Amino acid sequence: MQTPIADFVKSYAESKYSRLHMPGHKGVSFLGCEKYDITEISGADALYEAEGIIAQSEKNATDLFDTKRTVFSTEGSSQCIRAMLYLAINYNKTSERPYIIAGRNVHKSFLYAAALLDFDIVWLLPEEMHSLCSCKIYANQIENEIISRKQKPSAVYLTCPDYLGGQLDIKSIADICHKYDTLLLVDNAHGAYLHFLENKIHPMDLGADLCCDSAHKTLPVLTGGAYLHINKHTDSYFCENVKHAMSLFGSTSPSYLILSSLDLCNKYINDKYKKDLKNIINVINTTKNKLINNGWHIEITDPLKITIKSPDELSGQYIAEKLRRHNIECEYADLKYIVLMITPQNTKEEIENLVFVLGENKYQYKEDIALKPIMSLQALSVRKAMFERQEVISVDKAVGRICGVPAVSCPPAIPIVVSGEIISDNAIEIFKYYGIKEVSVIK
Repeated sequence: MQTPIADFVKSYAESKYSRLHMPGHKGVSFLGCEKYDITEISGADALYEAEGIIAQSEKNATDLFDTKRTVFSTEGSSQCIRAMLYLAINYNKTSERPYIIAGRNVHKSFLYAAALLDFDIVWLLPEEMHSLCSCKIYANQIENEIISRKQKPSAVYLTCPDYLGGQLDIKSIADICHKYDTLLLVDNAHGAYLHFLENKIHPMDLGADLCCDSAHKTLPVLTGGAYLHINKHTDSYFCENVKHAMSLFGSTSPSYLILSSLDLCNKYINDKYKKDLKNIINVINTTKNKLINNGWHIEITDPLKITIKSPDELSGQYIAEKLRRHNIECEYADLKYIVLMITPQNTKEEIENLVFVLGENKYQYKEDIALKPIMSLQALSVRKAMFERQEVISVDKAVGRICGVPAVSCPPAIPIVVSGEIISDNAIEIFKYYGIKEVSVIK
């Protein structure tokens, strides 16, 4: 497979052109990558009006993911999320105020999109909540929500896999959405690789209409590289308007370093990724079994995660610090969970070392106590609340106040209380559980 972007950038870097154009470093090395960091010079194409090397590379990605169209983002899944929500609410637009049905464990970029695009949200909550990161939603829940309302939603929006690696039955959910002529959008930030498993479980393979992948999370792509996918069964409107949608929320100076890494990733996927992926998953599964035999509780997750539930006497942060003392840095840790994200670029020895460092768990797992799902009254729209004057106060003084910009940590960047909601006693408990001490409220 050809790598048109990387080839062009390399050729220009090795040329003797005088760089009387942006960027200001002129290819002079400070970090070491500057000579490959270019702008939209002649022949370099333009991301949002792609007709040359970028269009060729995106076509390669489209073929690899077997979609109607796949386009690149150099600003992560956040740009893709805003773009696909814009596309959804402008498709079959009516005079009625648009709304999206969404799982509560959305990334904060979803809320920023709601503020920018000014749509309402109907939240789906799990029957039991064991983590802010997860939201187990079923097809029948979505069907009941759709049929209970006079107005059809612009879309159903879900996160899968979630931050802990939990997965939803996307195929059944997609079938329900399409039964009622409703779009299904999926934040698949953690699952770009799922199309390349022996049994494909990528949202595009399971019937979602649009989804985003953070390529940099699970593929060998520089941070910020992402995809927006459009399914083959969708209306031509989406392909015709996707570049416009992306340009609304993206910089006019996309990174050619990131574009080059997305381009080179195409070739890697085409040439050997499936074999490497299969091999590392075998190592992960063997490691999970050894940890289970040593008394650790391992959550059921997507194949490239190891999510360990901490025993009652230990916190996830304590275990993460133990790993850190042995030069192992995890992706995420809270009171209850430790998340380890693995790819074929990790070595077998790195993964197997987890068994040695963690050793045998001698502590107990008691009955899991669920957190109370947060049910807050929406006093203002997300947009109005986000743009009102605000003040930051202690969470102890926040009961009854209206949430402004949501207080979240990144990772996982999932709001506890949404902008415009009235903060409840229950929400205060969750804030404290996750160590959040202050919250922004409307003045």
